[in-house]
Amino acid sequence: MKHLKWTVLALACAMGTGVVMAGQAPAPNVDGAGALAAAGEADGFVQRLQAQERLLAAERAHYPAMFSAAYARYPSIPKGTLEALAYSQSRWHQLRPDRNGEPRHGMPQAWGVMGLYAGDGFADQVGEAAALLGTTPERVMQNPSTNILAAAVLLDRELRGTARDDEALAQALQRYAGFGTKEGASAVDDYARASFAFDVLLGIDRGVDDNGIRVPERPVQWERAFPVDTLATLSAPMVRLDVVHDTVETDAFEVDPRTEQLVERASEGAQADLLAKDDNASLATVDFPGARWVNSPNQSSRSGTAVREVAIHTMQGSYAGSISWFQNSSSQVSAHYLIRSSDGQVTQMVRESQKAWHVRSHNPHSIGIEHEGYISNPDWYTSAMYNTSAAITRQSCARYAGIVCTRAMKTYTSATLSDADYDVIGHQNLTDNSHTDPGKYWNWSKYYGLINPGSGGTTKVLDSFESSVGHFVTSPTYSGSTTGIATSSTAKRNCSMSHNGSCSLQVRLVDNTSSSAAWSVRLLSGSGNPGSNTALSRNGKIGFWVYVAGSGMKVAVGIDDSDGTERSTSKAIAANKWTYVEWKLSDAAQWNAWAGNSNGTINASTVKLDAIWFMHANTSYTVNAYVDNVQLKQ
Repeated sequence: MKHLKWTVLALACAMGTGVVMAGQAPAPNVDGAGALAAAGEADGFVQRLQAQERLLAAERAHYPAMFSAAYARYPSIPKGTLEALAYSQSRWHQLRPDRNGEPRHGMPQAWGVMGLYAGDGFADQVGEAAALLGTTPERVMQNPSTNILAAAVLLDRELRGTARDDEALAQALQRYAGFGTKEGASAVDDYARASFAFDVLLGIDRGVDDNGIRVPERPVQWERAFPVDTLATLSAPMVRLDVVHDTVETDAFEVDPRTEQLVERASEGAQADLLAKDDNASLATVDFPGARWVNSPNQSSRSGTAVREVAIHTMQGSYAGSISWFQNSSSQVSAHYLIRSSDGQVTQMVRESQKAWHVRSHNPHSIGIEHEGYISNPDWYTSAMYNTSAAITRQSCARYAGIVCTRAMKTYTSATLSDADYDVIGHQNLTDNSHTDPGKYWNWSKYYGLINPGSGGTTKVLDSFESSVGHFVTSPTYSGSTTGIATSSTAKRNCSMSHNGSCSLQVRLVDNTSSSAAWSVRLLSGSGNPGSNTALSRNGKIGFWVYVAGSGMKVAVGIDDSDGTERSTSKAIAANKWTYVEWKLSDAAQWNAWAGNSNGTINASTVKLDAIWFMHANTSYTVNAYVDNVQLKQ
């Protein structure tokens, strides 16, 4: 077995909120007056989104000083941990359940920027921290500075006497989590708490710098933080090496060359994970490929009722906390699927053949999809989440005659709607229900387009980088395929340079001084997980605008199709000018075999963008490249 120091990346993307891009085709079946109405709704959605983002940015400006004060008081906490914890729990937004949200499914409410629980089924983090700080629970819940100190004192307690490494931090975070049991009484509790710790650590590992949220990037030693089987279960999708290697190998696990996800070597064990200890392990064959299985006791028979509806939910809580709560028999609630915001990971908790308990009288005929986050904060609704959710819904439309994807909501409304007219509908719009999710920041226009892909004569903008980074949010070093550059290289939205609109993606490539290898840089799409990308028709051209502040650069793209990843021919880029490059998907002369069982030809009916490649001869200086308007022309 090779021993390699490696780290695993999973995206903790803050944005990807799905603003309708300039040049993007309207949703199918919209014309005439309907097109004007759709345009008006798109404008209204953007205005709502921008207004909320301005409020969030003003709020977030106060938090860095509060984090600094907490580190000064509790120096044993590694720098960046509190910022990442706040990102994981609240996306840097002061949670006030008494003002800006409703309890979801009776799940214990989280308070403040750190998302602390106050009992009612989970730990009383608020009360414990108040006692340690010598203050009141009300102040912990309502004052942001005290809330941050409260999280710090609780985490400091878990870190006392431990080593200053990522293994100790991961274990301390699992004890801190606030749900399940600290002693690991059940595999499901282990999974929920590990998911919580993983989400915090990946925020540290990847770093975040978007819309006022700043989590400093620091490589996490994932091989120390979690056992390799846990990393595979948590869907840790990327490998970063400190030496030049293409794969990571152990006795039981390997990295899939196409997705670069950790998988078990034995094909019969591909779906097995640490949850196989569950009493219902015989049910562990999931209905949606790639989902993780956690059995909820809160389910019952459909009694022969046909499935004819998909209900869209927002958790009003975290992915890990919801998994724990839905597995609790006393909660009396569940859903079929739960989706993680950061990378679109799916946990299935009820088989589709069974009735989940999520929409009262609609339970017998519905599929329930829960999305991590809160309705008051659009940052939770990432591209990875939308794309995965849409894939589940498209599968439902193909699987059940009673669900037709064109009978989906297209715009936000809080009104009760008839399920005779809508097969894909928000929880807030169902009869006999009183919730307000997924709320006014869920982009129904985007979602309708994802579940009803258009065709012919359109340009689909995959990323314009105007309000956020949707797909290309990972550092360019997160890939075993990348060589020649240092881990200090970055990819960040930049609003001082653009071709279209106001912003672009700045890719800063820093030479690895310990290597003389030519640069070969794979800037991954899909949150570091190509499977999170939108499916695209292969009858078109993929392209983007690129600007390079230096000579000698070449660019290419990688495309995932049915038999692996194909890489395009490379194109030389002139220095200091915007250049548009594109490749025709159906032209075999423009593609080469690269990974998996690829054959150098894109022959699937639908494909996914894997990455943009940058190639340059070895050099000692830093090169800045800019990418704008990544698009598919059909």
